[in-house]
Amino acid sequence: MSGFRLLPRIVLTLAILAVGGSVVGRAQQAGGEGVPAVGALRALYAGGPATWPRPRLGEGARFTEFGPLPRLPEASPREQALAEIGRRMFDDPALSRSGQIACASCHSPELGLADGLRTAFGHDRQRGRRNAQSLYAAAWMTPLFWDGRAATLEEQALHPLLDGKEMAGSARLIEPRINRDKGYRAAFRELNGHRRVTLQDAAAAIAAFERTLRPPRSRWSRVMERGVSVLTDQELAGLHLFRTRAGCAACHNGPLLSDGQFHNLGISFYGRSREDLGRYEVTRDPADVGRFRTPSLLGVSRSAPYMHNGLFPTLENVVALYNGGGGRDRARRMGEAPAPIPDPLVSKLGLTRDEQAALAAFLRTL
Repeated sequence: MSGFRLLPRIVLTLAILAVGGSVVGRAQQAGGEGVPAVGALRALYAGGPATWPRPRLGEGARFTEFGPLPRLPEASPREQALAEIGRRMFDDPALSRSGQIACASCHSPELGLADGLRTAFGHDRQRGRRNAQSLYAAAWMTPLFWDGRAATLEEQALHPLLDGKEMAGSARLIEPRINRDKGYRAAFRELNGHRRVTLQDAAAAIAAFERTLRPPRSRWSRVMERGVSVLTDQELAGLHLFRTRAGCAACHNGPLLSDGQFHNLGISFYGRSREDLGRYEVTRDPADVGRFRTPSLLGVSRSAPYMHNGLFPTLENVVALYNGGGGRDRARRMGEAPAPIPDPLVSKLGLTRDEQAALAAFLRTL
């Protein structure tokens, strides 16, 4: 008799599993329409990232599964001492020609280790053509800069010190200033055993300090620890879209939410007054015209405006760009650089307004 009582429950359970399974099956198809109902969505994301719906990828995508930031090697006592010197140098305007600009001028802790400007101002109020990137993930990122021209943090640190539009310094100008500072001289003498401090010493110290920088604690870091229960329904829908139909994870993946590669989003202004050829200026490879490095999205809500040229003031603007299939570079040949090649990973998405809002809400958790 008890078996007959259990039969309706078994049938009902099997029916629920069948319906749920069909929802899961549809949701796991990256190109599927819409977002599953909240209950089904939370079931899909109940486990770790490796169990989540497969990401929507495309030609040339290099995907690494989401995860927490890997632990960096423990700094040696010497590296810690060098980083302390770099901490002071990062804020020291004496490293600029004018004595008024420091690294922190464009990478302020109060502004997401960026500067909040479309493009940065430097020596004599000259305006650069690129947005100052956040340094939250600098310790893990290679290569560095939007165009990837620096292979190490030491090399990266020298560029703004010497660039005529940024700090406009030189070894001949800056080294005497550093060596007149008793604190710097004593600290470097204790580390290196020599009296004279060079610009390379300064770059090494700044790089050591930059390796101590970390992304802020966020909802996303808690997701990596506790799962998606920390996300609202809208944010979870945004995560699902990010992995699937919106295709964001094709480029923004792995612990840094960056593939470390270079992509053309159609906003190089090729053939126009604001032209920036990106990676091509470093490699001279025609395939690199208009390509820029994928930035890390960790702490992205704190470092507006966005893109290599600071074109978009809000995350909603960025989502709208991708939803429309990117920008439109001119195809006609201009000068020595060939026309940019459209990136196969960028295409129109057809997201609704609610879906775009959900995607932006998810980005704010990072």
